[in-house]
Amino acid sequence: MNKLVILLILFAAVVLTAGCINSKANVTSHQETQENSTNSQNSTVVEVTQLDQINTSLKKGPVLLKLGAEWCEECQELNPVLTQVATDYAGKATVVTVDIDKSQNLADYFGIYVIPDSSVIVGIENGKYVYMQEDGNVTTERSTAKILKIEGKEVYENVLDLALQKEKVKSN
Repeated sequence: MNKLVILLILFAAVVLTAGCINSKANVTSHQETQENSTNSQNSTVVEVTQLDQINTSLKKGPVLLKLGAEWCEECQELNPVLTQVATDYAGKATVVTVDIDKSQNLADYFGIYVIPDSSVIVGIENGKYVYMQEDGNVTTERSTAKILKIEGKEVYENVLDLALQKEKVKSN
């Protein structure tokens, strides 16, 4: 009988502490929400749901596009890198994100199979997006300009710098 009482007490303790862990997680989520809100004031990362939003951003300069999802751990790991890139390139380029679960039409449009999936869009020709490749060439074939894995800030900066150089040459 004593063993049964001890097991019930242990079970009750586990159940009660699980609620505390969830409460702590909610506090952390609230703190992260506040931090993200503060960070979004200092950066230009924009969540988009329509092509028109990308097209409007393209009028200002190159667009670094990241397609991902909230449930994707690698996508979440990439967010601080993109926030830093957005801050560093504010006024020169726009960093946009697409949540493929919220914007299935964009996921279909860009042919998403693996996330995170990033690319730099530099313009539109004949109704097709033009992408900057990591080697400095441009293409309308997004498949050759994708950055499919988590990369350091330097990779995104390099591609954006190439896009900005092309833009500068184009405007001269």
